[in-house]
Amino acid sequence: MSRLIVISNRVSAPRADSPNGAQGGLAVALAAALRDHKGLWFGWSGEKIETFTGHIDLQRYGGVTTATIDLEAQDVDEYYNGYANRTLWPLFHYRIDLAEYDRSFAGGYERVNTRFAETVAPLIDADDLVWVHDYHLIPLGQQLRERGIRNRIGFFLHIPWPPSRLLVSLPFHEGLVLSMLAYDVIGFQTVEWLDSFRHYVERELGGQCDPDGTIRVGDRVVHAAAYPRGIDYAEFEQSVASHRASQAFDRMRRSAEGRTTIIGVDRLDYSKGLEERFLGYRRFLEEHSDERGRLFLLQIAPPSRGEVATYEEIRERLDELSGRINGEFAEVDWVPIRYVNQGYGREDLAGFYRAAQIALITPLRDGMNLVAKEYVAAQDPEDPGVLILSRFAGAALQLKEALLVNPYSKDEISDAILQALDMPREERIRRWQALNEIVKREDVLVWRRNFVSALEGSRGAGDGH
Repeated sequence: MSRLIVISNRVSAPRADSPNGAQGGLAVALAAALRDHKGLWFGWSGEKIETFTGHIDLQRYGGVTTATIDLEAQDVDEYYNGYANRTLWPLFHYRIDLAEYDRSFAGGYERVNTRFAETVAPLIDADDLVWVHDYHLIPLGQQLRERGIRNRIGFFLHIPWPPSRLLVSLPFHEGLVLSMLAYDVIGFQTVEWLDSFRHYVERELGGQCDPDGTIRVGDRVVHAAAYPRGIDYAEFEQSVASHRASQAFDRMRRSAEGRTTIIGVDRLDYSKGLEERFLGYRRFLEEHSDERGRLFLLQIAPPSRGEVATYEEIRERLDELSGRINGEFAEVDWVPIRYVNQGYGREDLAGFYRAAQIALITPLRDGMNLVAKEYVAAQDPEDPGVLILSRFAGAALQLKEALLVNPYSKDEISDAILQALDMPREERIRRWQALNEIVKREDVLVWRRNFVSALEGSRGAGDGH
């Protein structure tokens, strides 16, 4: 079995001392594969250093070897806070109005990808499989090729791929996409994002896209396909059954005092549709005054990317909006929105999900959305809750028995809440069984196995580039 080299912006392999299973989803997803392949996970440590040295810190946790480097403050500002999160992230989430095009951002992005390539290349053996992750490292495959790496290299994009009419607004967009053709396999979360990529290749690059997933541009050949990412179902079942999850469940049910709990769990980000969600919930309270006091919305939204001004603005707007709604509708013994700006571990969340009768997950655009799948997996089969899901989340293509809504429509959100409240138990069970079957069957193991198998079966740089 070939060794697997995983490369991502940050390295967060599971550690024994991580509190309450608080590792990131990507860590949980890849740790088993890295152990199976005796692999290596390479990326940024999250730490800053005065002058970049290329020093690699090798560690081993739970059978997973990690290799991390520190970056200069300028690198972090231009590559991570700049090009990745102020240029690519908004553009790829269809927010061209928020995308910032700054020459220094692009320069930092290219510089850090070069530093990644120069540092990791000596660690790659001839037979290794290399799997690069996400929008931070799109050009890395080309950088590795330029340094003589002929291995099979795959790339997986965890976020949406935008339509061509939006992508062409990016300066030097053609060069960015051409750099992707240095990979052997390119994976997207959904067929929609794959189709957008294929459309760009045909329209802007004059490439040929075959039905079997083969893409040809000049003498470059790459395989592109959709590999929907799932959750680690077995691992999450253990979280649901844990003592800590039971404590979280009891805590939620006691605090609800018999009221219906609607839950939303999202990183604080403009792509998650939190303002629109609050306004849709407000519309429900306006239209159904008899339901006031009988339900509440628990919105958990841990802050992220505090160094990017846009995110501070989101937080301020949500603070104001939640306060205004609570001020307008609250009673002395009831508050309609519980808005919490902190994160919780996997086991706590499992308990919260199980205690909530409704999940309100309404991103404006999302590559997949694993919270929706975790909510389904956490439910009591005898009395499951109802999932309300944005039709613009990648997960909506799989979770068709959810109540799918347009997150921009206050009326659709309001109507869906009422439908969920009134849904008979038999219908809730029927919908949940269909949803749970998909979440369980199309889990993270299938995602990982399908992508790695495609990479193992690819021809490699020697034949395709």
